Amino acid sequence: MTTPSIAATSQGSPRRRPPLPRDVVVMLIAAFLIALGFGLVAPVLPQFAVTFDVGATAAAVIVSIFALVRLAFAPAGGFLVSKFGERRVYVTGLLIVAASTAACAFAQDYWQLLVFRGVGGAGSVMFTVAAMGLLIRLSPPESRGRVSGAYASAFLLGSVGGPVIGGLLAGLGLRIPFLAYAGALILAALVVATQLHRAGPVYDHKAAQQDPMLLLPALGDSAYRAALASSFANGWAAFGVRMATVPLFAVAVLGAGPDSAGWAMASFAVGNAVALLFSGRLADTWGRKPLVLAGLTVAGLATAILGVVPTLALLFAASAVAGFGAGLLGPAQQAAVADVIGRDRSGGRVVAAFQMVADAGAIVGPVLAGVVADGLGYGWAFGATGLVMLLAAAMWLGARETATKN
Repeated sequence: MTTPSIAATSQGSPRRRPPLPRDVVVMLIAAFLIALGFGLVAPVLPQFAVTFDVGATAAAVIVSIFALVRLAFAPAGGFLVSKFGERRVYVTGLLIVAASTAACAFAQDYWQLLVFRGVGGAGSVMFTVAAMGLLIRLSPPESRGRVSGAYASAFLLGSVGGPVIGGLLAGLGLRIPFLAYAGALILAALVVATQLHRAGPVYDHKAAQQDPMLLLPALGDSAYRAALASSFANGWAAFGVRMATVPLFAVAVLGAGPDSAGWAMASFAVGNAVALLFSGRLADTWGRKPLVLAGLTVAGLATAILGVVPTLALLFAASAVAGFGAGLLGPAQQAAVADVIGRDRSGGRVVAAFQMVADAGAIVGPVLAGVVADGLGYGWAFGATGLVMLLAAAMWLGARETATKN
């Protein structure tokens, strides 16, 4: 006798949410380990690059090469997922990043470091695309928002803890965090390879009941087109401008110290964490569109005012509100893409395109924001970034609701 997905309750009693599937919990553990490891090297990577007698620009290239290779390799990542299945590509991607990161620890000059770091970008997009594909397959349709929120929360926890541990490890030498990151990735790969699919059906490309979803049919869906727009906007604002432009604004305009950027990012993370406590569940009960629209609007308006705040306290407050908006957006947006693809087919190319536009936004956004800031001022730069998010919200107004009403 099978257990129903939602436990039966007596009339008038509240319905209890079923526990997350075991395989989803495995994915959450892996996500935490990955984010924890990435956080280990994030604080020390530019410092390590400078030890090879290069300037700030060359050190920044070491950071950006990872995103550039991710963007270039994303179509291949989608193809590999469709051909070999999510689990194999996920584990292989993790091991590639582990090997490249360990190689970084032994780099003898700047160019070796650049090549090793770039190779890691290819592995990164492999496991990122595969991870989203796995979550789509593993998530019950009625719990997709909740699963997406839990995955984002696991990643956020690792991202918060990683820099703290990485800073401590850096005291033992700037090469040590790279080895620790490689170890975390190997552990995550072992967890997925040995623990995933022990219970329940095997989710790989051979188990799919339908042919893989191609990109062109997905582009015919208004919800997917809107998701591409919001993914690009979120990459521009949350992963691009927040990381590159906010620190410059805090120092150049508000006259704050370098640590102010860390506090602004921490404020964003706090707001993000608060929203993730409930946004996934609401996306499952209210629908995807209300949460996406609310998230884009809140994050867009909060980002737009960043460039005109007169004090650090208001900068931190606006950053927290922007993080809250991003936390409303993320689970609902990912759940909508999962709804478009469905559970019984692979969507490697569709997921890869979704990831590509986020990476493109993260690369283009800071550059254009910097040009606007230099020419017109930071107020215009952040205002333009907020406008990008609001334009994405406008696209969602005409998109269909993808959630199945129970």
